[in-house]
Parts: sequence; C-alpha cells; structure tokens
Amino acid sequence: MRAIETKQLKKMYGSVPVVNGLDLVVEKGEIFGLLGRDGAGKSTFINMLTGIVQQSSGTYSLLGVACPNAQVKKRIGVMPEYSALYSSMTAVEHLQYLSSLSGKPAGKQRCIDVLHSVALAAHAHKKSREFSFGMIKKLGIAQAIIHDPELIFLDEPTSGLDAESVLVIHQLIIEMQKRGKTIIMTSHNLDEVERLCTRIAIMKAGQIVRMGTMDELRAFYRQTVKVRIKHAPVPAAQREILYRWLKTAGTKLEIAECYTTIHLEEEKKIADILRAFHHCKTDVYRAEVAGPTLEEIFLDESE
Repeated sequence: MRAIETKQLKKMYGSVPVVNGLDLVVEKGEIFGLLGRDGAGKSTFINMLTGIVQQSSGTYSLLGVACPNAQVKKRIGVMPEYSALYSSMTAVEHLQYLSSLSGKPAGKQRCIDVLHSVALAAHAHKKSREFSFGMIKKLGIAQAIIHDPELIFLDEPTSGLDAESVLVIHQLIIEMQKRGKTIIMTSHNLDEVERLCTRIAIMKAGQIVRMGTMDELRAFYRQTVKVRIKHAPVPAAQREILYRWLKTAGTKLEIAECYTTIHLEEEKKIADILRAFHHCKTDVYRAEVAGPTLEEIFLDESE
C-alpha cells in the first residue's frame, strides 16, 4: 500500500502557482525527506496533504484512501514547525485532549510513555507556559504520535533542540520506521536528512527538481571523486617529483605535511596515486573517498 500518492497536485494563490502540478509516490515505511529553500512550496504541499489547505486542482490519496476523508485523517499525525499550545494545560493534559480529538483517547500512562520517548517525561505535569522552545518542540512531536498514527508529518522536528535531544528524536524516528510507520519530514539540517531519510526530494518553485536515495543522488552528481590521503611526511628529495605527478593525475590538489586531497575523474586512478606515494618512499596510512554531500546537491539544485 502506498502511503502517499499525488497526481498533478496544484495550489494557486491568485495567478501564482505555489505548488505546480506535483506527481509523487511515497511507499509505506519510508522516511521521506522534503527539502527546499523558503518559498519552494514545501509547507503548502504538506498543508494540502494534511487538509489545512484546499488544492486548486489535482488529486491525492493517503494510505490508499482518496482525500479529503475524515476517517483517514485520524490515521495521520502532524507536527507543525510551530505548535500552538494552551498555556494553562500540562503536557499530559495536552496529549489527553488532542488524542481525544483524534477519536483514540489516550490514558495517562500512554501519555507518560510518549513523553518519555521524546525525553519530556520529567516535565509531564508542568504547564506549557513554563516550557522552553525546545520543550515545545518535543511536545509537538508527542502530540503528533500520541494516537499511534500510520503516517506522520514532521516539520523541522529537531530545530532548536540540544544535541542530546536531537539524538533522542533521531532514535525515535528510526524506531517508528521499524514499526512500519511512514514519516515525511522537512529539515534545514541537511546532515540529519542525509543520515535518516530513505529517499529525498528537492523542491524549487513548486516542483520537485530532483528525487532519489542518497546513493542515486550521488551517482547523478558524481562528476569527480574526492580522495583524501593521510600519509607520512614526504622525503624532501621526493616532494617535487610527487607534486608534479599528482598535478597531472587530478584537480583541486591540496598538499599538507601529512594530508593530500585531490579530485579524480576515475576511481581507478586511486591505485596509481597510492603507487606514486610508494615510489616516493612515503607510507600511506589511510585513503578516504567521498562523493558529493547532500548540501552540495541541494545548493546546486535549489539555486
């Protein structure tokens, strides 16, 4: 069963297409990352899928059901970038109230368990007006999953959190996927998206301009291979010989006392480089090969 399927989904504001005819399929069990600069159409797209905004044209389905549909919406969870809380309610009261709106009211222990999963159990009975920004973010995630939804939308789930809390949320996302949940997440933390998401889509001007797994995105963009070599100091008599040879082997050559970085057009040249170090009586301790990062791909596509 597909978690999400859209066909020519469009949203117009006046004569301006904010989301411009999107076709997208997200399979059940994916952690799907949605990237784009501000104004790319990410929030509007998610708001259409979650029923906050009515599409101008096109169709979509969630969990195999054509939308809008009141019943299927009870099977999804949404964490907006900024959560609106009732200042006089405690964390547990928020979760009990919001779960009752979903048609699956949660008992006190269920609320405590969910708060524990987002590292907020110690503040379960504190009123939200006393919460820090990071605590509000955690409660926003808790309210998105309190009713055990099958499809979960997370908008910037770790922004504003400390490093320890980020790790907790990452583990929670991974565990939810293992239990068969589908997660759609946006994030400005590209390293986070690269490590967590099974597939990634980059939006620009209301359209998806590139989509795939990290391996697929790297394969598309791999014009050169970046090699970083850790080695012993090169003997003085051999430095000029090695430098001249490396200059002909690749581009963007950077040589330090014990590290050399070079970009190659073909991976097979790595063996030639290692032989060159050996010929120049220099031990090589490690050679690291890297393709383009998600940040490099994102910046190229979203310009």
